Amino acid sequence: MNRRLADLLAYGDTLFDGFFQWLEEQYDERTGGFFYARSSKQSGRFTPDIESTAQAFNIIERCGLLYRLSNPVRESAIQFFQSKQDEATGFFYDINPNMRLDDVMVGRAAGYSFGALRKFGAEPLYPTRHQSEATPAYMESLQTFGAWLRSISLANSWRGCDKLSHCGAHLAAMPADAREPYQREVFDYLNRIQNPETGFWGEGTPYTQLSGTFKTQLFYNRFGVPVPRKEQIYNSILRVLRTDTANDMCYIRNPISLLSSMKLSIPPGELTEIADITLTNLAKLKREDGGFSRELEHSPPAPNVAQVKPGEEYPDMPIAVPLGLGLVESDMNAGTQAVLIRYTLRELAELTLEHLPASENWFAGEASAAE
Repeated sequence: MNRRLADLLAYGDTLFDGFFQWLEEQYDERTGGFFYARSSKQSGRFTPDIESTAQAFNIIERCGLLYRLSNPVRESAIQFFQSKQDEATGFFYDINPNMRLDDVMVGRAAGYSFGALRKFGAEPLYPTRHQSEATPAYMESLQTFGAWLRSISLANSWRGCDKLSHCGAHLAAMPADAREPYQREVFDYLNRIQNPETGFWGEGTPYTQLSGTFKTQLFYNRFGVPVPRKEQIYNSILRVLRTDTANDMCYIRNPISLLSSMKLSIPPGELTEIADITLTNLAKLKREDGGFSRELEHSPPAPNVAQVKPGEEYPDMPIAVPLGLGLVESDMNAGTQAVLIRYTLRELAELTLEHLPASENWFAGEASAAE
């Protein structure tokens, strides 16, 4: 690794000063969950939510700190996620009823909850039913599924590809033999509509298209299908990083995660450039409370809604599900992405695992005697 890249990564680690103290502050001992932001906890208007709680435990695991968690904390986490599961459908829901109206949020909550329960060696209380009241009408037949695919607007690639990719939760619930024609239908469709020059899917600003392509790549990976036109995608990522403005943490994280998921060998000079651009952008989102904010101007109150400028509204915009007050503060959505950026940059540089430092008394009030 060249000296310039080493210096950049060392600088990146300094951006996490105070981060673990902020993370611990978001914990709620009563429920076993984590709040989205300080304003979520201090205002008394919100409760710990599925995504923020799962993201917090993902941060803890990624940073090698799971051993700090006592058995009572682990048991509380299990109870938190199990309490969110709906017996009739097998899916997981927060208190806000609007969450149930957004298939993307339902799919994300399922993935997060199943992953968290596995992390702590537990199982969901109820099975996810292949057909239930939560199964969307588009899954009724291959014909309705194909029509639904073609009806999704990709005017905003990020939202459209995200919505499309979350049909994966329903596909995964199907028996393998029944799933196969549905899977063939969706990948044939995606292959047809991919831009042959850029490798991207859909429309919107450059970062919007890149973010939609990241969501699509995750869908390909989920079912073990190679993504087409990797070279075009790589060249487009470089172009976007060099020319567009990243005003959202997702726009900083998505290029890095997309590069990682494609398993490419990146020339050292270009990797150094990528790290420089990425960490410069990340520093702009560092907050005084120790963490990071999703957006340049503030923490978005409803992180389920992609950033949209006035006049850029698009079809099928999701109903906002607020988790905080939208102040200039850190939020869990940004925190989990910042940590992922740090570790993924080191992975792309082919460095050995080295964790961010956390003080010895971090989470000490909840830690077990096994430390």
